[in-house]
Amino acid sequence: MADMTLPDTSRASPARPLLVWTLVYGIVTMAVIALLNLPMAVDYVGADNDDVMRLVQVRDLLAGQSWFDLTQYRLGLEVGTLMHWSRLIDLPIALLIGAFAHFVPMEQAEALALLVWPFLLILPLMAAIGVAARRMGDDVTMHIALLLTSVFVITANRFLPGSIDHHNVQLVLVAAIAAGLLDPARGTAGHALAGLAAAAAIAIGAETTPLIAAACAIVGVLWALEGAAYAKTARTFSLTLLVSLSAFFFATVPPAQYATVTCDSLSVGFYAVVGIGAAALFIATQLPGMQDIRLRIAAIGVTGLLVGLGALTIAPQCLQNPLNELDPLLHSLWLSGVIEAQSFLDQFDKEPSAFGGFYAVGFFAICVCGFRILNGDRIRSHAIILALIAVCWLIALVQVRGAIFANLLAIPPLALLIGELRRKTREEPDQLGTGLLFALAAFLSVPGAWALFGVLFVEGTAGVTNRMKGLAPATAAQAAERPACDAPAGFAALNQLPTGVVVAASDMGPEILRFTRHRVLSGPYHRNQGGMLTELHVGLAEPEEAAAFLRGAGATILVFCPDFPQTEKIAETKADGLYAGMRKGEVPGYLKPVPVDGPSGMQIYRVELP
Repeated sequence: MADMTLPDTSRASPARPLLVWTLVYGIVTMAVIALLNLPMAVDYVGADNDDVMRLVQVRDLLAGQSWFDLTQYRLGLEVGTLMHWSRLIDLPIALLIGAFAHFVPMEQAEALALLVWPFLLILPLMAAIGVAARRMGDDVTMHIALLLTSVFVITANRFLPGSIDHHNVQLVLVAAIAAGLLDPARGTAGHALAGLAAAAAIAIGAETTPLIAAACAIVGVLWALEGAAYAKTARTFSLTLLVSLSAFFFATVPPAQYATVTCDSLSVGFYAVVGIGAAALFIATQLPGMQDIRLRIAAIGVTGLLVGLGALTIAPQCLQNPLNELDPLLHSLWLSGVIEAQSFLDQFDKEPSAFGGFYAVGFFAICVCGFRILNGDRIRSHAIILALIAVCWLIALVQVRGAIFANLLAIPPLALLIGELRRKTREEPDQLGTGLLFALAAFLSVPGAWALFGVLFVEGTAGVTNRMKGLAPATAAQAAERPACDAPAGFAALNQLPTGVVVAASDMGPEILRFTRHRVLSGPYHRNQGGMLTELHVGLAEPEEAAAFLRGAGATILVFCPDFPQTEKIAETKADGLYAGMRKGEVPGYLKPVPVDGPSGMQIYRVELP
C-alpha cells in the first residue's frame, strides 16, 4: 500500500465547492427518500415509538407546559412519569409546527414539520462527513464519502419522514466532532465547533457520553504529543466545551434539580465531571514549563485522575449501564425485546442475519485504520478516527445502538481506501485483481450490503423475498382480513369513552397518548417502571388477582391486542394468567366489551369492578 499513500498535509478544499456538493448530494438523497417512502406512507409520524412520544412531548410544550417541566402527566402511575428527553430537540420541532400552523391546520402543520425536520438534518450530516473525508484525503475521497453517506441515510431509518427522535441529531453532532478533530491545520474554529457539538451531544442524550470522553481524551493526548503547536487549539476545545455545557445545563435543567444526579440525562453528574476535565485541560495548557513533553503527559495524567475521582465522588452510579437497575421482570418481558438495547451475543442469537449490518463495517474500518497506522500512513488522522470508531464499536458490543455511530464514522477512512483503489484500478486497467479489490472494498463499506448478504447466507433468497414483502404496504384485502391493532377505528372508539386510565401493552402507550385524552399506565421507557410493572402483573395474574391490580391502579379501560409480541410473551409466560385466557376468548365478567365502529384489531373493555 506504500505506493498508494497520500501526504498527511492535505488542505481542506474551499468552502464553496463543499457547500455545492453537500447541497447536490443532500437534495438527491432527500428526493430518493421521498420517492421511496411518501407514496406508501400511512402516517406522518415515524414508525418508532420514540417518534410518537416526542410528538406528544412537543404538543405539551406548545400547549403551555413549562420548558423546565418534562413530566408526562398522562403516562404511568398517578404522579406521571418524568421523562429524560431534552427540550433542545423539542424546541426546533415546536418552532416548525408553530410556523406552519400560521398557514395550514394544526394536523397538516405537524405533518409538514415532521417531514422537514429530518430532511434538514441531512445537510449538516453531509457537510460534516464531507469535511472529515476531505481532511483525510482529497476531493475524490470527499465525493465517495458523500455517496456513502447518502446510502447510509437512505438505508437507515433515522432520517425518514417523521423521524423526530434525537438519534438523528446525535449522528450530526458525532460527525461534526470527527470533522473538527481531524483538521490537519489544528484550526481553532473547527475545534470550537467540535467542543460545541460535544456539549450539545451530552445535553441531548447520555448514550454518546463514552464517545465524548474519547474525544476529550484525543484532544488531551494530541496536546501532550504536539505541545505548543496544539495548545491554542486544545484551549479552544476545552473552553468551548465548558462554556457550552454550562449554558445547556442552566438552560434546560430545572433549578430544583441542580443537585440531583441522573445517569440518563444532563445533570450535575455529567456537568461536574466534564467540567472538571475541560477546566483542568484548559488550565494545564497555560501552565509554565509545558514545553517539556514529560510535564504535558503528567498534566494529562492528573487531569484523567481528577475526572476519575470526580466521577467516583459525584456520580458513581453512572459508571454502570442505567438499565441494569431495571426490575428483572422488565428485563425478561420488555428489555430483552428492545433491539437497540441488546448485546452482540443477543443479536447474534436472535437474528444472526442482521449481525453483519451492525458490526462488520465498523470492524472493517478499525482494521483499515490499524493497518494504515502500522504502515505509517497518515498516522494522526487514522489514529483519531480509529479511537472514535473503536469506542462506538465497543459500545455496540454491549448495546447495539452504538453500531450506527460506528458505521457513520467508518465512512471517511473507508472512502479514502475506496478512492485509492479506484485510482489504482484506473492506472492499471489490465489488473483484474485490483478492480475486484475496489469493488469488494466498496461493497464491504455499506452496512446494508452486509445485511443483505446476511439474509442470503442465513435464510436464502426466500428470506430476501419475505423482507421485501414486509416493506410493501398492505393491500385493502389484507387489511380487511386482519386489521391492525393500531388502526384508526380503535383509537376513535377509545377516545369516545370518558377520560380515564388505560391499561395496554407498553408499545401501545405512546399511540394512546397521541390519539386520546386518556392517561395510559404503560409506555416503553425505563423511567416508567411502576406503570410497566403494573401492566405486566395485570397480564400475568389470574383474573381475580388481576382485578386487584386494576383496582389499585385506578384503571377504567383495558386495551387488548392479542397479536402484539409483548402480549404473546406474557401469555406464554403464565398460561393461567389474564392475557393467556383472553387470547383464548376467556374474558372475565368485570371487563365489558366496547364496540369499535370500523376495522380494527384492538379489543377495548371498560373495567367495571365491584
